[in-house]
Amino acid sequence: MDDQSVLLKIKSNYNSYSDKERLIADYILDTPEKIIHNTINQVADDLNVADSTVFRFCQKVGYKGYQSLKLSIAAEAITPIKDIHEQIELGDSTMTIVEKVFQTNAQTLTDTLEVCNSAAFNQAIDLLSQASSIEFFGSGGSNVVALDAYHKFIKSGLTVTYNADSHMQLMSASQLTKNDIAIVISHSGSTKDMIDIVETLQENSVPIITITNFVKSKLSENGTVNLPTLSSETSFRSEAMSSRIAQLTIIDALFTNLMIKNEQKAKQALTKMRQAIAKKKI
Repeated sequence: MDDQSVLLKIKSNYNSYSDKERLIADYILDTPEKIIHNTINQVADDLNVADSTVFRFCQKVGYKGYQSLKLSIAAEAITPIKDIHEQIELGDSTMTIVEKVFQTNAQTLTDTLEVCNSAAFNQAIDLLSQASSIEFFGSGGSNVVALDAYHKFIKSGLTVTYNADSHMQLMSASQLTKNDIAIVISHSGSTKDMIDIVETLQENSVPIITITNFVKSKLSENGTVNLPTLSSETSFRSEAMSSRIAQLTIIDALFTNLMIKNEQKAKQALTKMRQAIAKKKI
């Protein structure tokens, strides 16, 4: 969505920042209330950087200057945002931890919805519906998401493929053509196996849908369409864990849209599948 909060803008582009820019980004994300009450000079002094460095960062994020960024942060519901990302502590009770995990996952979905782009989703659906075959790629935790995507999309009536092994993925990528489509899933967007696969796909002019946690990453910048996720890290849970929830939800959204777009074909495929599975039941 275009009307994106300051904190989400900063987080979604974090991977593209220089060391000094990350210093400023961390300051804003960790203590947004200080931005509201401090001047640009005070922020620069706290971080031991020049006022101009803070000013340029504000412009990079998409604001005219420090004051406009400050006003935007002030307009946001800062307290609820901080509460929902509250750190899990060693002394927390079982149900407190359960609540915090649920809250973090719920916030991940809310934040990811904020960075969803309707034009990108529409383009992705069009590419998927026109493809001769769809193949899913992922490594590590994202490999599990790729398998889940394969499990869903096989019900669509379209030709879908998935390989668990990274070498098999690379070999399979080399055989795809411009008539096919690849969905590449990577939390960081910088996993070497996935970058190698994307480079191979590009050599064959294969359309690529990337699902990553960073808008500015090598993977997302080289995809045909990028569908970003947005998640936060806490002491006992890496952001990749909650990001997986967002990845799965994006896959669900793609699948549901595709099933509606190809309703007749999807119904026929589901009927055949249900009949086949029914034979296995006692």
